[in-house]
Amino acid sequence: MPRTPQRIFLVGISGSGKSTVGRRVAELLGWDFLDTDRLVEERAGRPVAAIFAEDGEAAFRALEADAMAEAARRERVVVATGGGALLSPEGRRAARSGFTVWLSVPPEEAAARLLSDPEAEVRPLLAGDAVARLRELLSRRRPLYAAADAVVTTASLSTEEAAQAVVAAFRKALAGAWGIPGVACEVAAPGGRYPVVVREGALRDLGALAGALGFRGRAFVVTDEVVGQSFARSAAGSLAEAGLEAHVLELPPGEAAKTLGTVERVYEWLAELRAERGELVICLGGGVITDLAGFAAATYLRGMPFIHVPTTLLAMVDAAIGGKTGVDLPAGKNLVGAFAQPAAVLIDPGVLGTLPGRETRAGLAELIKHGLILDEALVADLERVHGDVRAMVGEEFIARSVAIKAAIVSADEREAGLRSLLNYGHTIGHALEAVTGYTRYLHGEAVAVGMHAAGRIAVSMGMLSPEALERQQALLRAVGLPERAPDVPLGPVLERTLLDKKVRGGRVRWVLLERIGRAVLRGDVPESIVREAAAGVLGA
Repeated sequence: MPRTPQRIFLVGISGSGKSTVGRRVAELLGWDFLDTDRLVEERAGRPVAAIFAEDGEAAFRALEADAMAEAARRERVVVATGGGALLSPEGRRAARSGFTVWLSVPPEEAAARLLSDPEAEVRPLLAGDAVARLRELLSRRRPLYAAADAVVTTASLSTEEAAQAVVAAFRKALAGAWGIPGVACEVAAPGGRYPVVVREGALRDLGALAGALGFRGRAFVVTDEVVGQSFARSAAGSLAEAGLEAHVLELPPGEAAKTLGTVERVYEWLAELRAERGELVICLGGGVITDLAGFAAATYLRGMPFIHVPTTLLAMVDAAIGGKTGVDLPAGKNLVGAFAQPAAVLIDPGVLGTLPGRETRAGLAELIKHGLILDEALVADLERVHGDVRAMVGEEFIARSVAIKAAIVSADEREAGLRSLLNYGHTIGHALEAVTGYTRYLHGEAVAVGMHAAGRIAVSMGMLSPEALERQQALLRAVGLPERAPDVPLGPVLERTLLDKKVRGGRVRWVLLERIGRAVLRGDVPESIVREAAAGVLGA
């Protein structure tokens, strides 16, 4: 299995933009951000300038080395380092544990930035002629910076352009590590580490992806009758070009087919073909197929490897990422299943051109949800495109959304804590789907109604401002998602919420927003508030 970096270190002289660029890189990747200078100050209880003045540079460098070592123990983090962080062996060792990017800038530009920033701290080593000191420091440290994995020259770049360049360099490194072009991120969970490819035209390279991952022999493509007509031939052809013998099974489309009976049909097909444990299953389709075929692969012969190739936006940003597989029962959705991580996820945004507009809008509910719970910058960027659905379903937004989910799954594979936040809007949403027989509302539409209910609960609890709720609703309205389901009675929906996976001791635990970009799990919501909020989005 390839070794891929789980942290990014930004290095360079003061004024190169490590902190501002680093924060934006973290937002784009869905990672945490860490500034080693701030960490030193937290540990010492004093500003950097005071440490230099009172204890000397050697004492500061020792604290900085400790901060670098701590950063190296963290995962999925972007680290803005001090200008001299690579001077110590410990600092260099820490940087080598991740992907290092040198933000290169001429000393004159760096000095101008520092002098023009009224909030810039006084840097002890830059006293006097800042340009001359920066030239001297760069001359001495250049060999250390030049050993970085990538260089981004920031002099003529905006913060956004520099951050995008860093992300592009990191993704190029990921692609090199996996031997696969277009790797947007990776999931690194206890159940498996795998790449997530996001690239226009990627479906044509499905066979190459399977080959790069070491699969030979046969591949079993499970799809549905609708998707199969559009993409099964392309998938099978790509697999054949890579030397894999492709077999295709087309199942009935839709949520109604997501049953144990359909899984049994997949088992029987695999048995007829004498499928072997090491052979590959391809799950080609929307969320129903990735859930159902993934479950079949995870359980047939006690587990066959599988690759998800999602063909709907909802599956791309949600169902295909994270290893949840399963089927529905009459009593509720996804009540039978297993955690099983795929060998890879291949996302080709180009296939969305065949998707009905309603399905595309439904998928945007999950993409927007990721921003609402964890990434306010993503919400702001979605707002800036003013509901332009075509712009929202391009590589950039899909890659950012899947990176958020990949980070969550990597930290909490089995939904013990953080991953539960992904269920924002799903408590009411799943209940709404079940009560209406999975026929009246698409999943994303039901989740949009559920997010409205959850937002109303948070406002009533004093957790969320009415303005933040309106911001959420304005974005959902802009893409054409429903805010209410007035044709669905309140009572059956509330009764069905008690089957939610987050129920503990008979009480529903609600995922609620404290602000845009921050969600928490609450088990103390009074029933009266739930009923009032739900009544505002459902029928009598």
